[in-house]
Amino acid sequence: ERDIRPFCTGRSSWLFSDTVAGAKASAMIYSLMLTCRACNVEPYAYLVRVLSELPQRALDADVTDLQPFNFSKPTA
Repeated sequence: ERDIRPFCTGRSSWLFSDTVAGAKASAMIYSLMLTCRACNVEPYAYLVRVLSELPQRALDADVTDLQPFNFSKPTA
C-alpha cells in the first residue's frame, strides 16, 4: 500500500493528460521511478545514465542492462 500511495494521490493530476500517448509516457516514467526505489537505485543518477547512453545505441540494441534492477554505478 505504501508504494502505490503516491500513485493514488497523483491520479487526479494525471486525469488531465492531453493525450493518451502523454499519459502512457507518464505511466512508464512513474513505473521506472518506483522500480528504482524498490531496487535502492537513486532515480536521478539512473535517469542521467540511461538518457546519456540511449542515444549512443542502435535502435535494435539490447537495453536490458539499462533496467533499474541491472543498474550499477559506473566505476570512475
